[in-house]
Formats: sequence, structure tokens, C-alpha cells
Amino acid sequence: MPHLLFICSKNQWRSPTAELLFKNHAFHQARSAGTSDKARIRISQKLIDWADVIFFMERRHKDITAKRLNLTCKKQVILDIEDNYQFNDPELIGILKLALTDFL
Repeated sequence: MPHLLFICSKNQWRSPTAELLFKNHAFHQARSAGTSDKARIRISQKLIDWADVIFFMERRHKDITAKRLNLTCKKQVILDIEDNYQFNDPELIGILKLALTDFL
């Protein structure tokens, strides 16, 4: 079962919304984390090691993570979803479903 990791800044709106899309999914497990010191769940090497595919909401999240942790040998995807949405925002869900069609 492939493990999907979603990363944004504070792990409050975008990445938890993406994680929720995969709750009880038949083929994937998902988790989420944030790059900020104030993140609800902060990104760690343990989460990176757990993941098969890492989705970054913005390029800066990848850059921050790459400076702190080892991302080698991990499939990485930048979704280019700006911080303009609240948790479970219907527009955000639509954007995520479109971007993650191959996984849902």
C-alpha cells in the first residue's frame, strides 16, 4: 500500500484536507505535515522515510524540507496550491481531486 505524504506550512488547511481525501482509501495511506515551527504536525525524517510519494503544496515547502531532511530516492510532486483556502474548502477539494486523479 503506497504511502502519500502531503506538506504545507502549518499543517492546518491544505495538507490535512489532502490527507482527508485518502481516509479509508483502498490502495493508499496518507499523512500530512508542515514545515513551520508552529505546524500542527512538523515534518520529520521519520515521516519522509515512511512516504513513497511526497506532495508539496508549494515549491518553497520542498526547498525548506530539502535543507533540513534527506529527500533522496523519494518521488516528489509540487502541487502549486497557494495558501488561499481553509480546511476542507470545496474549491480546494476540487483542485486536489484534479491534481491527484492518478492516486484517488
